[in-house]
Amino acid sequence: MMDGTQRENIKPGIEVRIVLKKDQRSGTLTQGIVKDLLTKSSYHSHGIKVRLESGDVGRVKEVVD
Repeated sequence: MMDGTQRENIKPGIEVRIVLKKDQRSGTLTQGIVKDLLTKSSYHSHGIKVRLESGDVGRVKEVVD
């Protein structure tokens, strides 16, 4: 499974699991399809920030195969 810290692994239209800001303490993951990439840098240690098609915004923890 690809990790979500490298921007090159994440493209609009792929399925990912993200952690929402409100879920950071619990670690609950939200699954969805990437609409927009919000992190500009090529790497982020906590995961690339994305907006899902559902409108949820969070950092990618897992890329779903």
